[in-house]
This record gives sequence, structure tokens and C-alpha cells, in this order.
Amino acid sequence: MKKTTHNPTPWLQGFGLNHAIEVKGGERTLYCSGQTASDAEGAPLHPGDLLAQYRSAWQCLLDALESAGMDATNLVRLNFYVTDVQAFMATADQVMPIHGAAGAEIVSTLLGVKELYHPDIMIEIEATAVA
Repeated sequence: MKKTTHNPTPWLQGFGLNHAIEVKGGERTLYCSGQTASDAEGAPLHPGDLLAQYRSAWQCLLDALESAGMDATNLVRLNFYVTDVQAFMATADQVMPIHGAAGAEIVSTLLGVKELYHPDIMIEIEATAVA
């Protein structure tokens, strides 16, 4: 599999993102449900702490990738659903390097939503990976 990034303008790269990713020779595509900061029974973790919730949701995503024989380098898209866009942007300098450090080259969409499945959940990460 070969991934090629396309960036007609550089501004997204400052966030560790790309405008587009082209995949050639991929054999499998994994579509992941939104991952949240939840325990094994679905109870919310880290109420009020967006960064801690991101880290927990990210680990849930890594676990899902691992179960499919993949890792962060297979990611091509992350969509972020957040209940507070301004709070997310205030932590972006801490959040965005997490997936970059794991080797993810991604495109992304940030969506502000009124609420997620539980009032204490502030972020949900949806992913697509290719191998």
C-alpha cells in the first residue's frame, strides 16, 4: 500500500493534518465507530477534562486498530465530534501531536455537536484505516 498526501496550501499541516490522502494498493479498509472516553461498560471517564477524554478515546481507537491487525500508521481519516469547539481548539496544541507521534498521516473534519451519547462525553473520534 502506498499513501500520498496532497496539500495545495500548508495551513492544515500546522495541525498535523492533510488536505487529501491518496491510497494505492490497499487491500483492506477498516471503518471504525466513534470512540469515546468510556469504560468497558460504557460509563464516561474524565468528566470535564477534554484532553484526558481525547487520550482515552485515542487508546480505544488504537485497541480497535490492533484487533484488526493495524496500527496508527494505517489511519487515513479522523473525524472529531466535540461538544465545545473552542475548548478543543484551546487544547489542539496538545491533542494533535498525539496521533502524529504515533505515525498517523490523516485528513480530518472537526464537527461541533450539541451533545454526544452521555452529557459527560465531550469528544468522539471516528476513524478510517487502510492496509
